[in-house]
Amino acid sequence: MKKETIQSGIYLIIDPSMDEEILLAKLNVILNEKISAIQIWDHFKENEKIEELVSKISAKTSLHNIPLLINNRWEILKQIPLDGVHFDEIPENFNHIKKEISRDFLVGITCNNDLATIEYAEKHQFDYISFCSMFPSKTANSCELVSFETIQKAKSIFNGKIFLAGGIDLNTIENLGDLNYDGIAIVSGIMSAGNPSQAIKEYQQKIKK
Repeated sequence: MKKETIQSGIYLIIDPSMDEEILLAKLNVILNEKISAIQIWDHFKENEKIEELVSKISAKTSLHNIPLLINNRWEILKQIPLDGVHFDEIPENFNHIKKEISRDFLVGITCNNDLATIEYAEKHQFDYISFCSMFPSKTANSCELVSFETIQKAKSIFNGKIFLAGGIDLNTIENLGDLNYDGIAIVSGIMSAGNPSQAIKEYQQKIKK
């Protein structure tokens, strides 16, 4: 498999605990828009047939050449040709994980105000980092609020893409104008929108170019 690349723009996080029919229907609409990547959040329903659902999502994203990543569950990359994995924290043995997957894959990690995580991502040549949380958020309630100073420092440490996440909506995004970033990670702002395509277009207009 050819390794995908993460482009700047909108990084969509989807919640697999949503009703499957609604989730897949929304994806059908969303995939016609320009999306940097899609991450399947590690938030599956109890007794969910995880690999079956992930395979259905992968079949759709692959038709549109949009990178699809799984949150934390890197083992799934051994069974399903996903494009990468997003870690919520530094993995215990990343070299072992690379050997187990035994192919190129995208990798990113959630960062907060601890510069050590950013330094780890740079040392191990991660493709991107995602800062969480920029603002208070229901879907990012386990994240501390990230200082703008940390994000400014990150550009001097990390050479990959920098995404911002957590509590970003069409109003709060205006407050990010002074920061140097590559894109934003969105969950409910798109997936809960009555018109996801229109929501994506509105976010794209507001992302700092």
